[in-house]
Amino acid sequence: MSRISHIDLDDANLPAPTPEIEQERKVAMFDLMEENSFALPARDGRDVPKGPYRVGLSIREKRLVFSVRSEDEAPAAEFHLSLSPFRQVVKDYYAICESYFDAVKNMPPSQIETIDMARRGIHNEGARILEERLEGKADIDSDTARRLFTLICVLHFGS
Repeated sequence: MSRISHIDLDDANLPAPTPEIEQERKVAMFDLMEENSFALPARDGRDVPKGPYRVGLSIREKRLVFSVRSEDEAPAAEFHLSLSPFRQVVKDYYAICESYFDAVKNMPPSQIETIDMARRGIHNEGARILEERLEGKADIDSDTARRLFTLICVLHFGS
């Protein structure tokens, strides 16, 4: 089965998230566990453990780390991605989210919808970058990339 069955977010050393960021994290984790697609492709002629997988996400030494284990906790893969390609899109995403959260409090629905469309566009860009960065390391679909990008944003918040 090619999917994530459990995800750990290493946010222990990060500052406490805002209520909005905590809500984003909870929704992304719930949605990810409900439906996702995640597979490890065969590399260098080595056998790859079949899923489902337990995935750990962390930031170590300014790199995004995916630690992938099988259901029985056996190591399956670990890959480190540079955070540089994500920096601007995460910054833009946080800025638009802040505008969105403010708009929800005091703007008419038409303006909220416009800001939300921009927010989705930036979110899609972050997911696209993640899919590109994972190419050859892990196969994911767009919805999984979007949910993982949200979790990357949560980790970025405190780093």
